[in-house]
Amino acid sequence: MRVPMALQGVSVVELAGLAPGPFCGMVLADFGAQVVRVDRPGTRGDLSRMARGKRSLAVDLKQPRGAAVLRSLCARADVVLESFRPGVMEKLQLSPEILQRENPKLIYARLSGFGQSGRFSRVAGHDINYLALSGVLSRIGRSGEAPYAPLNLLADFGGGGLMCALGILMALFERTRSGKGQVVDANMVEGTAYLGSFLWKTQQTGLWGQPRGQNMLDGGAPFYATYRTADGGFMAVGALEPQFYELLLRGLGLKSDELPSQMSITDWPEMKKKFADIFAKKTKAEWCQIFDGTDACVTPVLTFEEVTHCGHHKDRGSFIIDSEQSVSPCPAPQLSNTPAVPSSKRDPFVGEHTEEILKEFGFSQEEISQLKSDKIIESNKPRANL
Repeated sequence: MRVPMALQGVSVVELAGLAPGPFCGMVLADFGAQVVRVDRPGTRGDLSRMARGKRSLAVDLKQPRGAAVLRSLCARADVVLESFRPGVMEKLQLSPEILQRENPKLIYARLSGFGQSGRFSRVAGHDINYLALSGVLSRIGRSGEAPYAPLNLLADFGGGGLMCALGILMALFERTRSGKGQVVDANMVEGTAYLGSFLWKTQQTGLWGQPRGQNMLDGGAPFYATYRTADGGFMAVGALEPQFYELLLRGLGLKSDELPSQMSITDWPEMKKKFADIFAKKTKAEWCQIFDGTDACVTPVLTFEEVTHCGHHKDRGSFIIDSEQSVSPCPAPQLSNTPAVPSSKRDPFVGEHTEEILKEFGFSQEEISQLKSDKIIESNKPRANL
């Protein structure tokens, strides 16, 4: 018997957008929510490939009757998720005031770059811009070089999509007490800054007293860095504590009494060179043999091709393969009683489920046919292979 997932019974209407919004919707779908993605007719769908477990309804929201269709869906939904620039939903007559007047229990999640208010709220931006305004980007980079963004993960997905999902879940929980929905104003600048609370809270501890790239946790310390191996691979070293550092030295064939103190900052550049020279003499596999099973905090930097073959990941089933043989990470965290069971089906085509969704929300076949004839909605059922 299939165990119910944590968000079973939660109905989500997600307005198609760029990667952070779809990621938020995918997290909800992975844990059991019924997510309907509202696509624009004629588009190619979710280019970020975050459509797992969702169904697609294609409707033209710029047409008043299309907006009316969405209002009908939101009147019966638990959550609506939109990631347009502030003001767009208001122009479409789909503002929180309108939708929550029809459905006071509706949780209206708004995911944007800069927030729903403020001087930057309506301007364009991307992960690197949000990361920059959060203050966090100023802390990331090598010594003597310009700051650099670690892919588009921190602001888009950490401070954006994941924080928005957290806000939705908190609003759902609060609704069990008040019976009312609320607006979730999630934005990537504030979400990323909040994610970086550790950086702010440790300002006066001396942890960041050196210029960027010369501190213990930003690439300055020889015992918290990555090193190239003889075969072109890399090993990651995180031996912060003295007892772990001692094990690192032992694995490298060094003796602590012949070296400077671990926390001698002035000696760090020379020690990094020494460690680099040693790591370069053996392959990644050889270093794994030396450090596996120890507390030296030394691990291989796995490529996407290598990660699925890692014994630890196999033990836990950390990666999954879908029906198209694509590999992706399992939903996290793992819940003991109501674990996520991500869909293994292919992503939906734009408008693939338009008619069945509208029927579920009370539209008659006659109404659906008229909307289709008037090009308000689009239906693209997959053709059967003969």
